[in-house]
Amino acid sequence: MRSFLIRSLRYLNGRTLSPFPTEAGHMEVNVFQRTAGVVLQKSIREGFGLVVAEAFWKGKPVVAGRAGGIPMQFPAGYEDYLVESTEDCAAKLVFLLEHSEIAEGFGRAGQAKIRTEFLLPRLIRDELRLIREVIG
Repeated sequence: MRSFLIRSLRYLNGRTLSPFPTEAGHMEVNVFQRTAGVVLQKSIREGFGLVVAEAFWKGKPVVAGRAGGIPMQFPAGYEDYLVESTEDCAAKLVFLLEHSEIAEGFGRAGQAKIRTEFLLPRLIRDELRLIREVIG
């Protein structure tokens, strides 16, 4: 399985995975993410990386490139799943697919991080705290 994943990732490097990228809407993407065992986001350049936040919010483990805002979304203790090479990417994917308890724990940790650090209630709390400090 590992050699198949490595060959597949090398083949897909820079190519679109879906044969219908412009036809996949929000509902389809939601279904893909919710049914995935692991979500892969191997970006070279990235802003915040909303795909990562969406996957974590759905309780899915993520293997991703160390680009843009992706690392800041990873829960503590799971930074090893930020990968550089194709081989490391394949190894991490295989590991998570073969160790479902670890994958589930990773997904729960990611969901908790998104809940506490990136959702609107936290942003509102920050704004209210700032207003309280300014007003005195």
